[in-house]
Amino acid sequence: MKTYGLIGKSLGHSFSKTYFEKKFSLLGIQDCEYKNFEMPSVSELRTLVHKSPEIKGLNVTIPYKESTLPLLDKLSEDAKSIGAVNCIEIQRELSQIKLIGHNTDWYGFLCSLKPLIDLSIDNKALILGTGGAAKAVAYALDQINIPYQFVSRYNGDINYQDLTEKTIFEHNLIINTTPLGTYPDTLFCADIPYQTIKGHHIAFDLVYNPVKSMFLSKCEAKGATIKNGYEMLSLQAEKSWQVWGL
Repeated sequence: MKTYGLIGKSLGHSFSKTYFEKKFSLLGIQDCEYKNFEMPSVSELRTLVHKSPEIKGLNVTIPYKESTLPLLDKLSEDAKSIGAVNCIEIQRELSQIKLIGHNTDWYGFLCSLKPLIDLSIDNKALILGTGGAAKAVAYALDQINIPYQFVSRYNGDINYQDLTEKTIFEHNLIINTTPLGTYPDTLFCADIPYQTIKGHHIAFDLVYNPVKSMFLSKCEAKGATIKNGYEMLSLQAEKSWQVWGL
């Protein structure tokens, strides 16, 4: 049985296993399975791959999208530019194993975002968070020439407490890349001044479980257009499928 899977620290929120198993079933693929591999430490990655020759490819989620990099043998050009991976291609030849890191998050985000935005106007984005997913979002925005600033408590361009009504107004696109609000902690959200959100705003949350996060609910209540990360998840998964040669 060929095995594909997802590595991360806590995977109770993930839909990837259900998504891929449904796809295997719909396509009549009977020799493949998809598993969740929870890891207390990303250092366990190579041990997992060496001990499990049936594993042919892996997805990577929080918090390992950046810390996985030193464990890989090669990076695709996109992954190298972004500095984060969410998909690992595994090449096996005799006793040799090569792990190649890819990033399909940026592609999924870009394709999911495009229908929402008017590229003929001056769009500006605030990216909430500075992790691996934030880097993929920034890379995607670079492809369509949308300037952005990172918002973070520690190492962003702007601190959350420094967000003003003027700053929010000038950035029509607000993207949450943090895990805040993910099931089961659904009552949490990024600490931004939601009272300043207006009808011209687009709020995009990479969180997809729940369907409507607290972040999206608060933005929608102020008239913003909203979208969650489920379509992005589906699109990046399809791209991973291509990477693995399925």
